[in-house]
Amino acid sequence: MSASVRQRPKTTGSDFSTLNRQITEAGLLERRPAYYAVRASVVFALFAGTCFLFSLLGSSWWNIGVAALLGLIFAQAALLAHDVAHRQVFRTKRPSEIAGRIVANLAVGMSYGWWTEKHTRHHNNPNHDDLDPDVRPELLIWTTESAWGRRGVKGFVNRHQAGLFFPLLMLLGIDLRISSVKALRRPGMKRRGLEAGLMALHLIAYTAALLLVLSPLQALVFFLVHHAVFGVYLGMTFAPNHKGMPHPDGTEDYLRKQVLTARNVKGGRLTDVALGGLNYQIEHHLFPAMPTPNLPKAQPIVRAYCERAGVSYEETSLIESYRQALRHLHAVGAPLRAASRDRRARGGTVTPTVR
Repeated sequence: MSASVRQRPKTTGSDFSTLNRQITEAGLLERRPAYYAVRASVVFALFAGTCFLFSLLGSSWWNIGVAALLGLIFAQAALLAHDVAHRQVFRTKRPSEIAGRIVANLAVGMSYGWWTEKHTRHHNNPNHDDLDPDVRPELLIWTTESAWGRRGVKGFVNRHQAGLFFPLLMLLGIDLRISSVKALRRPGMKRRGLEAGLMALHLIAYTAALLLVLSPLQALVFFLVHHAVFGVYLGMTFAPNHKGMPHPDGTEDYLRKQVLTARNVKGGRLTDVALGGLNYQIEHHLFPAMPTPNLPKAQPIVRAYCERAGVSYEETSLIESYRQALRHLHAVGAPLRAASRDRRARGGTVTPTVR
């Protein structure tokens, strides 16, 4: 069975209200425009410099290295769009949406509106089996109950999903594009004409650049390497945050729902930059609008408060966070592995059972 939040739930919001007052009085919810101006400028400069290097190298296999570099820059741009979507950069909706669509749709090639709606549902109910889209059973499964009826390709993947996790992340960048297109085909999607137009401009410019500068084979390899690095890097920034953590049952108050389902990743300034501040996942979930540079300042306040309130505060190294996530994936696939062994032993069909 999936893990659940076992600590005694409380129904009032008093615990969070007290913590929120401390954070507010410390000024940690104030905007940091200078930080984001520098961060955005650095990402833009790296992007522009990479494009210049791409054109300078021309039809050369050395440009495959540029593809890998561009994958890293795309991930950093996506992390910047994440902060914009949470209104960490701009206080109001309109400038946030303008900046978000420029970065996400035009620069990265994914739908800002689709991702924001999906990510908001995740924040509202992290790790909830029915309400969090990030743990919904798709190619990978995150709860043992999802193993029921899994056969064929999905069954094979789920039996070995711990070992396949990082290779599958290479497809994440392409999946984001496909999911964005599917979302923009739905009539209820807001500003879908604008978002589709911006994504089309991105696709046209990206494809034209590859075909005009590179040979067809080089263009194909560039595309694959670029999206593989982008997917792995982006996936590795999100994977440590909730995978393998308890799943709530809906009775928890806001403080416990956000803290008990998340884990922080220890590290220095390099970790902060590489993970875009998402290594402070607990603080980010408690205060989504808190600017990234304020998260490490909030951490000691939140950790001390959780200790006084008797709320478990999970923090581990980056490597250990991946180990925990992979162990969880391996355990979740156990019913399918057991069913596969039974089928081979009996020469028949056995439905996997949750053990």
